[in-house]
Amino acid sequence: MLAARKNPTRRVTKLRDSERTRERLLQAASREIYRSGFQSASLDTILAMAGVTKGALYYHFKSKEELGYTVVEEVIAPNVRGKWVRPLQSGKDPIDALIGAVQCISVRFEDVRGGCQLNNLAQEMSPLDTGFRKRLAMVFAAWREAVASVLREGQIHGSVRRDVEPADAAGLLIAMVEGYGSLAKMLRIRK
Repeated sequence: MLAARKNPTRRVTKLRDSERTRERLLQAASREIYRSGFQSASLDTILAMAGVTKGALYYHFKSKEELGYTVVEEVIAPNVRGKWVRPLQSGKDPIDALIGAVQCISVRFEDVRGGCQLNNLAQEMSPLDTGFRKRLAMVFAAWREAVASVLREGQIHGSVRRDVEPADAAGLLIAMVEGYGSLAKMLRIRK
């Protein structure tokens, strides 16, 4: 009797399809949460945007909360790292790097009409859910530490004054950036 052969290509394809489904769910959830807020985000809308079934959603995520937590960890946090942390680690002068990062902030209406996804979610969910609060706090802490780190490096090399407290200055910069985005959203700045 011949043993049935397993097709390793089929298994790899299934894994890739599963990974693509999960990624589509995360991207759709991210867009829907940004558009509607987490509490108002519709699972039916997320499923329609991702083009998947409810079964696929619950295969990858046990609950809407777990999906939201994963959006913070795998979508929002990498976006912050890409926009803030990596550019600051480029090895350039820290002040030039910070100025460059701030100058990249857009206040075009189409970019700010929904505000900052990180800040929106922090304002909405931090008072309500410990899981969100902890995850969002970790994103803000990593951002703050990246800014503080380049400021400390600048102090070592003499491009940042020694009387500057890096962690405080980093916190101030982040508050300024988030406040700037919130004001632009509120005022509907059109440039």
